[in-house]
Amino acid sequence: MQKKQAILVTAPNPPGLVRIALPLPLRRQFDYLAPLPLPAIGCRVRVPFGRRELIGVVCELPTDSDLPLSRLKPVSEVLDTTPLQPEALRQLLSWAAHYYQHPLGEVWHHAWPVLLRQGEAAVRRPLDYWQLTESGLSLTLERLKRSPRQQLAWQLLCDGPLPAAELREQGLSGAVLQAMADKGWIEPLDGHQLTQDWRETLLTHEDDQPRLNSEQALVLSQFAQHSGFHAALLEGVTGSGKTEIYLQLIAPVLARGQQVLVLVPEIGLTPQTLKRFRRRFHAPILTLHSGMNDTERLETWLACQAGEAAILIGTRSALFTPFANLGLILVDEEHDASFKQQDGFRYHGRDLAIMRARLEQVPILLGSATPSLETLHNAQSGKYQHLQLTQRAGGAQMAGQWVIDVKHLQLQAGVSPQLLQLMQTELAAGNQVLLFLNRRGYAQALLCHQCGWIAACHRCDAYYTLHQSSRRLHCHHCDSQRPIPPVCPQCGSPELVGTGVGTEQLEQHLSQLFPQYPLIRIDRDSTRRKGELEAHLDGIRDGKYRILIGTQMLAKGHHFPDVTLVGLLDVDGALFSADFRATERLAQLYTQVAGRAGRASKPGRVILQSHHPEHLLLQDLIHNGYGHFARTALQERKLMGLPPFAHQALIRAEATQQPQVDAFMQELGSLLRPQLGGVQMIGPVSAPMARRAGKYRLQLLLQASQRPALARLLNRLLPAVEALPSAQRVRWSLDVDPQELF
Repeated sequence: MQKKQAILVTAPNPPGLVRIALPLPLRRQFDYLAPLPLPAIGCRVRVPFGRRELIGVVCELPTDSDLPLSRLKPVSEVLDTTPLQPEALRQLLSWAAHYYQHPLGEVWHHAWPVLLRQGEAAVRRPLDYWQLTESGLSLTLERLKRSPRQQLAWQLLCDGPLPAAELREQGLSGAVLQAMADKGWIEPLDGHQLTQDWRETLLTHEDDQPRLNSEQALVLSQFAQHSGFHAALLEGVTGSGKTEIYLQLIAPVLARGQQVLVLVPEIGLTPQTLKRFRRRFHAPILTLHSGMNDTERLETWLACQAGEAAILIGTRSALFTPFANLGLILVDEEHDASFKQQDGFRYHGRDLAIMRARLEQVPILLGSATPSLETLHNAQSGKYQHLQLTQRAGGAQMAGQWVIDVKHLQLQAGVSPQLLQLMQTELAAGNQVLLFLNRRGYAQALLCHQCGWIAACHRCDAYYTLHQSSRRLHCHHCDSQRPIPPVCPQCGSPELVGTGVGTEQLEQHLSQLFPQYPLIRIDRDSTRRKGELEAHLDGIRDGKYRILIGTQMLAKGHHFPDVTLVGLLDVDGALFSADFRATERLAQLYTQVAGRAGRASKPGRVILQSHHPEHLLLQDLIHNGYGHFARTALQERKLMGLPPFAHQALIRAEATQQPQVDAFMQELGSLLRPQLGGVQMIGPVSAPMARRAGKYRLQLLLQASQRPALARLLNRLLPAVEALPSAQRVRWSLDVDPQELF
């Protein structure tokens, strides 16, 4: 009998192990089975979790698991063939999760654009741009005078091709652009064609480059002496030419073929910065901010990753953008509180930018006229290089500063007679006037003149703000709204009046007092629609408006050469705050607002209205400036053992039922007391607003003179807190290095 030939059957490769970080509020990772070859660390995967599927990231390739393989679920889908972020950025995310004591999966999730979080492929789509044709280049403004929208489009495109999305932000509809295309003046193109070879066609427009003064030249040479990682603070008075320093530092970086990340605190600063950068550099300059849609954000993210963007200008979250060849990081207005994320993953953009520069081994420059006390302390102690600009650029003089005692004065919508007279003088001379009032709406509250009833928010320990233009009451804490009642719900009287002054009321009153002078109000209410803020700011710079009214949106970083008078109407509330940072923020705000006056050849004046003109802080700022205040404040912080000479962590808790919050905080306190060591515990205490958005709120502060002691306590504490039964009945959070205590 013939012997049968054996057939060799090859078993399929056994699956391997992957450890996945998932976007969950859990400080642990999960093991799954994945097909060979295993996905690399940093790749996204889709995995089953309970009854749903989640997008996670491979953070480890372990050799064994605490669970038997039979109990592990397989990965549903591997979404990436290579890691989305370079090694240095992956290290930054791991470091941030450890430092801020936040779940690693949520940190990774925060660092991705929304579409990547949803599992979209990390691939480029056609990038819609418009450019002028030869026929369009020969046009003149005169020929387009009957179509202001087409005239604007032509002016913008004269500087080179622009993304369709950016043209839409300027208020140019698709119909306007298509009409110009039908006439043969503009044509579409794929923007990827513009960006792939920018290093070969890089051009710096040196005719736009002003001559540096001696201070600026010295700062530039001192910073340029260093290579690799190097952190420096550029402390320059308002109008001293910090942006010009940024531009001249960027030029050699681009010439080497490297990319630059510029972080700005507010979306409002992005358009003017972008315009100035584009005038200087013929290179792809992209933006990343909350005003963009998800597709635009992903395209920008991928362009930087591919090396097709030369410069990225963005707000806080732009920090997590991958770059092919990063060469420099700049943080403008580094003191600004908006660099701190206040919910979810509570990181500080400035501090993580410094850590990223260290990991990427690139220099970083922090710029501000009013540096934070933490940054100033690091500069004074030698941790950062300290560069200073004490003179305004172009020979502009610092504005004169005066304080008006408004006690016993008859104010009109919060404005004193003296300030009104000064406004009349400056407006008659053809100048612009800026009035700062950090309260939007018409009035701070609505009250009954007969019985004293005040319209209070039903969900917060706060009063409704009266908005006259929309005829509504609006809580600025929980965003609830209701119509203005026709009569008092308590006594039935129709005599309902607003109390306190907001920007809306100030606008109405000044329009009546100065009807011959165009007026603009800039606050969150007047800039809700896309492109409105940019249009308003352009109108100010073009001289379209003479009286400018605004909140902090108008105070930061803007250059208005025709503003010769700045008035701060009411900052007294910050003088007596229980928050130890309040004086620092008031000093920064005052200095930044005052810096809008007299920035060009025209001399400027700053008027501060106060019921407490004798207050030491106001006198120090007016007579000695921010620098003297900051150095004095640092000494006070040192004596009191406060940051930056101490390190803090704040635990907050909230729930719809007061007993639930009380029970959690009592258990938390019992956990903490036996293991405090060298850490001080303050609280638990009620939050300054004890009830907000229908939730009762308590908080507990931990403070230590040494950061390692605080970190060790938190490492021991958090697993025990998560296991508390009461923790399941409240929403609690940990904020390391909190910026808002009250």
